[in-house]
Amino acid sequence: MNHTTEQKTRKQAVLHFIRHAVEMLVAMVAGMIVLEPVWSFLWPGLAGNVTANALVMATNMSIGMALWMRIRRHGWASIAEMSAAMYLPYALFLPFFWTGLVSGPTLMTAGHVLMVPAMLAAMIRRRAEYGL
Repeated sequence: MNHTTEQKTRKQAVLHFIRHAVEMLVAMVAGMIVLEPVWSFLWPGLAGNVTANALVMATNMSIGMALWMRIRRHGWASIAEMSAAMYLPYALFLPFFWTGLVSGPTLMTAGHVLMVPAMLAAMIRRRAEYGL
């Protein structure tokens, strides 16, 4: 294989990895959009409970992502790791919220923002599975 072919193959692998990450982000958002009304109906006042709301949001994203990962034929271990990546940012920030060091909006923003690098770390850990 010549250098140009190797570069093309590497570029294709990176593009496949990026596409896969974007698909999972879309699945996370879909999980939030589809499941939030269900939770709101079943649990009136959920939005007023920041801890529960954060964990429910991570659950919604995990369900959306898990469903998409099964469609993509990922194994249960990969799905469990990716689901853990959805909860990890909240688990890190909840103690700061409980002690009053961060506000509810800060918790929710940090949880959402840090979820992306947590997800990418899980993908890189199993890079062959994600085409990299």
